[in-house]
Amino acid sequence: MASGPVQRTVVKFLALHAPVKWPAGVKTRPEVEQGVGGTGPGEFESDRRTLIAIVERFAAANRDFEWGPHPIFGKLSESEWLRWGYLHADHHLRQFGL
Repeated sequence: MASGPVQRTVVKFLALHAPVKWPAGVKTRPEVEQGVGGTGPGEFESDRRTLIAIVERFAAANRDFEWGPHPIFGKLSESEWLRWGYLHADHHLRQFGL
């Protein structure tokens, strides 16, 4: 985890609560970057179905998992994880003009 006190407090607060859109061009953490530490691209339709299932699991009222630490922000509450999920998805949808 690449995180320090500033990332776990100030950066986390700004990323989750500042009334601005997330900027483009911020480098992806290596542990989640496609083809580096994350998963490589596969077959689009299969990847799309997998993503939908993950989002539904993430947002379900009765979760079958524990919230782990965020690689930059560290420990997040459930409401912070949900806020991050919304902002992250919004950021990527905007990248593709959706």
